[in-house]
Amino acid sequence: QVQLVESGGGLVQAGGSLRLSCAASGRTFSRYAMGWFRQAPGKKREFVAAITWSGGRTYYADSVKGRFTISRDNAKSTLYLQMNSLEPGDTAVYYCASSQVVPTTTPLTYDYWGQGTQVTVSS
Repeated sequence: QVQLVESGGGLVQAGGSLRLSCAASGRTFSRYAMGWFRQAPGKKREFVAAITWSGGRTYYADSVKGRFTISRDNAKSTLYLQMNSLEPGDTAVYYCASSQVVPTTTPLTYDYWGQGTQVTVSS
């Protein structure tokens, strides 16, 4: 089993930046592909970004490409999401998740989830 705890959310003005972290414990973090998802009120959970176990490949939703960067530090068992040029449409609860298969955009393929961290972008 893997325990995931997100942090780094908060309130920021449009155009600002935030860095989310996801600390993992339990089974070997480096064996898992990891992803970030987000869910706004009244909307379905949507894919944001994903990264392979080695960090060698990354994937992004079109809506965040060029603004967000996913990365991981396997020595620290931590996943990151650097978010720049934030927009009000980025407001959501952000979740990290782990997958035993290759990273995908589908929430169902992820096994373990954190509790989420709120990101609010004001205009």
